[in-house]
Amino acid sequence: MKVYPTKSLRNIALMSHQGAGKTSLVEAMLFNTGAINRLGDVQEGSTVADFDEEEIRRGLSLSTALVAVETHDLKLNILDTPGYVDFQGEVKNALRISDLALLVIDVSSGVEVGSELYWSYADEFNLPRAVVINKMDRENIQPDAVLQQLGEIFDARFVRLQLPIMEAGNFAGVVDLLSMKAFIGAESKPQDIPAALADQAEEARFELVEAAAESDDTLLEKYFDTGELTDEEVLQGVIAGVKTQSFVPVMYSAGKANVGVSALVDLLARISPAPDERPVAIKGEQNGEEIELPAADGGPLVVYVFKTTADPFVGRLTYFRVVSGTLKADSRYFNHNKGEEERVGSLLVLRGKEQITLDTMHAGDVGAVAKLNHTVTGDTLGDKGKAVTLPELEFPQPIYGVAVTPATQADSAKMGPTLTRLCDEDPTLVWRQDPATREAVLEGMGDVHVDVAIKRAAQLGANLETAIPKVPYKETVTKTFATQYRHKKQSGGAGQFAEVHLRVEPLETGAGFEFANEVFGGAISGSYIPSIEKGIKGVMQTGVIAGYPVVDVKAVVFDGKEHPVDSKDIAFQIAGREVFKLAFKGASPVLLEPIVNIHITVPDSNMGDVIGDLSSRRGQVQGTDSLVGKAIVHATVPLAEVQRYSNDLRSFTQGRGVYTMELSHFQPVPSHIAEEIIAKSQKEEEE
Repeated sequence: MKVYPTKSLRNIALMSHQGAGKTSLVEAMLFNTGAINRLGDVQEGSTVADFDEEEIRRGLSLSTALVAVETHDLKLNILDTPGYVDFQGEVKNALRISDLALLVIDVSSGVEVGSELYWSYADEFNLPRAVVINKMDRENIQPDAVLQQLGEIFDARFVRLQLPIMEAGNFAGVVDLLSMKAFIGAESKPQDIPAALADQAEEARFELVEAAAESDDTLLEKYFDTGELTDEEVLQGVIAGVKTQSFVPVMYSAGKANVGVSALVDLLARISPAPDERPVAIKGEQNGEEIELPAADGGPLVVYVFKTTADPFVGRLTYFRVVSGTLKADSRYFNHNKGEEERVGSLLVLRGKEQITLDTMHAGDVGAVAKLNHTVTGDTLGDKGKAVTLPELEFPQPIYGVAVTPATQADSAKMGPTLTRLCDEDPTLVWRQDPATREAVLEGMGDVHVDVAIKRAAQLGANLETAIPKVPYKETVTKTFATQYRHKKQSGGAGQFAEVHLRVEPLETGAGFEFANEVFGGAISGSYIPSIEKGIKGVMQTGVIAGYPVVDVKAVVFDGKEHPVDSKDIAFQIAGREVFKLAFKGASPVLLEPIVNIHITVPDSNMGDVIGDLSSRRGQVQGTDSLVGKAIVHATVPLAEVQRYSNDLRSFTQGRGVYTMELSHFQPVPSHIAEEIIAKSQKEEEE
């Protein structure tokens, strides 16, 4: 493969809800441009883009695949992103480094919630967009209804660049409204428009010309004067319209059947912005100030890493975009995020797992490099003296977690480093040690996301077992209570003696812990007061009634006794610990449970199911919003009731529901539920 200059590059991210046919579409693109000699199939696990073992096993894309398509003396860097919303972090990272977002819509399903989510991500980057209505070879389709739905749901103007050709109810090809020619089947050769479509094509062409003219002041003036534009001028107007987002072009295809795909590639090559034509430059930070980074070879070298993968055989593979400057193979560059130098070996152009080496990549190009030591997703490479970084992206909070433990003693040492490595590669994956439950918890965007991470950990040598995490309850008190405790121990040697009088008081939510000393007259020496506090803090970590951390409590030492010989630090630690337990139990203790805010987007027909289900989970609906065909339910619900909500929501919405949630506050657990939790905790402690 030759080295392509900036002007000859096109970076296009394919985004869609799960099952719209992106991977099959990419497969047909490669076949029609001669990169492969047979069409692979997703179900057979033979496509270029879905090459990972887990992707083949599940029959769906789990990560963004980078696929280079050469056509018209251009290189189209196609990013085939996952449609499954568990992997939305992959989509967001891919969109950041793309210059056009191509929304793929299943004509039978229309606009689904995943498509709306990814459209909102494209909004964040102010990214030009186009739409392809795919799977046109299905039966009983209504493409016009999908076009209308697009206009109702998204705040954009949708204009057709093509018309579908239907013969006996079957999708046969497309009419290109730019050239006013027909393209039948997989052929890229133009033909005359079928007579039955002539009038419809003229009407659609008129709408396209109007939209093109309105995108460019010069063209608009000519159109007003003459009432017509040449084909070249219409194309000029379409290119301007895509860049300025004055309208969104719409095309048609059947990827698996390979109908309309050649015409689609031809249009993408013509209307997609080159990196140096990107309407909004990628922004970086230099010396604390925001700067624009135009795609130019002469600019400062800025290489942004948007994805990293761990391979047990190849090692780490780092995916990047040359935002600015020129990248050379076999050179040393500086990681400005880590403050470490990296040696960049061969530059790789990817077609799925196929790796093609280059010695140079120009501004705007997208590729990969193997075996970097320090660089992870989100880092920026460049020249040591010119520190430019890109701001961190914001990702949704994880919504699904598992408690992880090493399967064997040998896996114990590997668990932490392996999980850290996986989380460095995927910013929507988080692992932590929960201080409340003393568990290691791995969190992600859904059960499939986390399950894939566990399998990848095994590939990297750390076999992990999983369980539902314990809910991080907290313990507190609701009234003031005072008591005393005497610790006395006499043995053959020195004895131990300490007596502590303690009062506990409730504090307001979020106040934490306060300790006060009200001892007067030297009943307890000042040197022993810290010992009492230390004993109390030890209890607070492990809990009193159910083994969960104690919060929002004030402990006041107001009296006590000591012995001139037997009193010592350890005696007052023990007395402090035990008197706090007694006082805590007498102060009407309660368990606090985490409450989350949850926002659920589902088809209108499922709103009643969602609200009824939330009620059964002790949830409280705070309000609802309506979009075209969609309902958004806002509610608060105990975390304990929604730890596996993604599975249940997917079940009763047939995979068409999505949700986000974040911690809101803690509140007392209902007494009958608290009794069960306490009894279970005591039983586990006895065992």
